[in-house]
Amino acid sequence: YDPTCGVAADPAAGGFGAPSAAGAEATGRVVEVEVEAQDMRFEPASVEVDAGDELVLVVTNVDSTVHDLVLDSGAASGRIAPGATARVEVGVVGRSLDGWCSVAGHRQMGMVLDVVVRGGAGQATAEQATAGQATAGQATDEHETAQGEDRPGAESAMDLRADPGEGFVPRDPVLDPAPTGTVHRVTLEVEEVEREVAPGVTQSLWTFGGSAPGPTLRGSVGDTFEITLVNDGSLGHSIDFHAGALAPDEPMRTIEPGESLTYRFTATRAGIWMYHCSTMPMSLHIANGMFGAVIIDPPDLPEVDREYVLVQHELYLGPQGGIADTAKIAAEAPDAVVFNGHATQYVHEPLAVEVDERVRIWVLDAGPSRPSSFHVVGGQFDTVYLEGAYTLGGADGPARDAGAQVLGLHPAQGGFVELALPEAGTYPFVSHAMVDAERGAAGHILVADASDEG
Repeated sequence: YDPTCGVAADPAAGGFGAPSAAGAEATGRVVEVEVEAQDMRFEPASVEVDAGDELVLVVTNVDSTVHDLVLDSGAASGRIAPGATARVEVGVVGRSLDGWCSVAGHRQMGMVLDVVVRGGAGQATAEQATAGQATAGQATDEHETAQGEDRPGAESAMDLRADPGEGFVPRDPVLDPAPTGTVHRVTLEVEEVEREVAPGVTQSLWTFGGSAPGPTLRGSVGDTFEITLVNDGSLGHSIDFHAGALAPDEPMRTIEPGESLTYRFTATRAGIWMYHCSTMPMSLHIANGMFGAVIIDPPDLPEVDREYVLVQHELYLGPQGGIADTAKIAAEAPDAVVFNGHATQYVHEPLAVEVDERVRIWVLDAGPSRPSSFHVVGGQFDTVYLEGAYTLGGADGPARDAGAQVLGLHPAQGGFVELALPEAGTYPFVSHAMVDAERGAAGHILVADASDEG
């Protein structure tokens, strides 16, 4: 349908929740109320009408992103483009109604509207309202359907002791050298994909380039990055590169499906920097897969034998195959904390190292909310680089008599550690926030003795 057009809904015919009339006798009066959608709010946020009046809501989207209005009776506007207006023919009203924007995350941001009826039946029963909200969401927003009651919760299917699903391909954690040249041109396409995120669990992800995390970018201080963001998704998205310093107004603006923009920045400081979607609610867009890392090498970064990158992030599992659960995000209650998009991939496909090889592991905490305490069981770090500075080792080389046991990161912080593992064996790596290790923030480093090979 055309998202700029209004959609008149017949609640009874649609089979949605309790009808708006609730048995009230029609007065013959038509009440038309203008409503504006802007900044995750409806204005006015409450509309009063006498029982029996016929209500029409004229909704104008004065925001820069798409919104809609859904009522628990089933009446809905359809998607409303920026600058467009839609008429919602509510019908005869005999009870109070709940309304909201069904674009993913907007309701949780406070984009709600109440219809208060004078002399009516009041609110629908809790059962009617719940049924109406679930069904109306199914009728108006494909992302909200993923959170409906008719699909099993993904968390109930998660077994961290199980093998990944057939055909699952782990994300390669090897960090490639920076490409040659000083100008790096990259196209990042927003894609909506379904991926396995834990054994037996799939989620519908919003991604940069088809994976969560998005591709890792790398360069040097002074390099310029020219990023073309193409929105091939079904709702508005944006991108924010922490590796650049510039006014966010234009390059970080939300673009609607089918649109693109160019984001250009020069890297002036070293470190591992987060990039992410900055469309509100940011917590949902990040939790649903829209994040990645940019590595800007410190000057004179020495070569090592092996180099890996791990991005820690959380999973807030909605229904199987659906998007992240916004209530769990708000409660900071993740079902899993993982590295590079899957809860157990590096237990089954360990990082490969040989005895006494020098290994550098870059770590970024993408959050959106949990910290990381990166630790290698059985290993000690002789070099630690945190948020642009060496806290151990550095220009003078590894410290002989000093070491570190963890790299502690808040959300959006990053750094790297270096170590050499002295014996063949399996060395787990974890977040030493142990509850997170036990719910997926773990993997293995498999150390082989080169003299035993062959």
